Amino acid sequence: MLISEIAKQARVSPSTVSRAINQPDIVAPGSLERIRAVMKKFNYTPAPINRRRGPKSKKPTTLNLGVWFVGAKADNPSLNWFQERMAELRERGTMNRVDLSMLFSNSPGELPRALTEGNLDGVIIQGMAPTAAVMQKLKNMPCVWFMTRRSYDFPGDYVEPNNEENGRVAAEYLAQQGHKSVAVLTTDPSYSANVRRVKAFMERAEELGLKAHSILGEDIPGVSFLEIAPLNSEIEQLVNRLVHEQPRPTGLYIPVDHFAGAFFRALRSAGLQPRKDFDVILGNFNPMIYNNLEHHPAAIDIQLSTLVRKVIDQLVWRIENRDAPGRIGITVSPTLRPAFD
Repeated sequence: MLISEIAKQARVSPSTVSRAINQPDIVAPGSLERIRAVMKKFNYTPAPINRRRGPKSKKPTTLNLGVWFVGAKADNPSLNWFQERMAELRERGTMNRVDLSMLFSNSPGELPRALTEGNLDGVIIQGMAPTAAVMQKLKNMPCVWFMTRRSYDFPGDYVEPNNEENGRVAAEYLAQQGHKSVAVLTTDPSYSANVRRVKAFMERAEELGLKAHSILGEDIPGVSFLEIAPLNSEIEQLVNRLVHEQPRPTGLYIPVDHFAGAFFRALRSAGLQPRKDFDVILGNFNPMIYNNLEHHPAAIDIQLSTLVRKVIDQLVWRIENRDAPGRIGITVSPTLRPAFD
C-alpha cells in the first residue's frame, strides 16, 4: 500500500504519514491515531528503518510555537497561566517536543517582531481580535484562536470553552438550590465570553420559570479584557442595584471570577451574608483566586488544562495539514464544582 493511499484514507497529507512512521512524537495525536488505524486495517508494515525515505533523526523535530496575547503587556503577571498549564502537561510526559514563545502587543494593529522574522512554525492567538491588515500579514502562518473569539469571522481554527453551556449550567444549579429569583452580574458586559454566558443564563432561567435579572456594568468599547480591572466603585454600584431589585435575587451568577473577592466584600458591606441571603455560582474556577476568597461558592470549571492541550494539538495538526480546507472549531464542556465551607 502506498503512503499516498494511507494519507487519503486517514485524511492527512503524505508528509504527515511519513512523520507518523519516522517521527511519531511530533504528529498530532488525532492524526497519528487515524494513520495507525488505516495501517492496521490494511496490514501495512513500514520498511526497515535503513530502507525508509524521509527524516530518521533519533530526536524528533521540535516545533517552535508562539502564544500571542493581543492587547496585553509583557509584564502582566496574570497571564502566566498558559505557561503554568504547559508545565503541568510536560510533567505528565506530553508536549515535550514543543517550544513556546510568549508574545505580546499593546493593540490589535501591532504585530510582534517574532511573527515577522519567520522563526515560528505557528501561532496561538488570544485576547483582542487582530486587525484585518495584521491577519493578512499572517496569511501564510498556521494559527489557531484560543479561548472565546471576539468575532465569528476569525479566519483560522479555534479552541474555546463552551460558554453557552456555562450559562445554562449556572441557571440549572441555582434552580436546583431552590432559588426563584436569580441574577447575573458582571462588570464587563462586552467581553465576548460574558456576552454568551449572560445570554444563555437568562434564556435558561426563563425556561425554568425563574425571575431572572441582568445586572451589568458599563460597556467600555475598545478596551482589552486582558488588561482592565474593575474599580471598587463599579462593583459597589452592581451590589447597590442588586439590593434594590424586587424581588431581590437570592441566586447569583458571576460569569467571570476576577472580581469575585471584591464582590463578596461589597455584599458583606451591604449587610448580606452567604448561605443566609444568597448563593453564588462562579462561571470560572481559578485556584489562585478561588482559594483566597472569604467564601467558597459553587464554580464552573472551564477545564483550562484540557483547553491548552487541545489548542496545542490543533495547531500542530494545522501545521501538518496546511492545505486542509475549511475552519475547524473545538469547544470544551465545563464541569460543576460544588460549594464547600
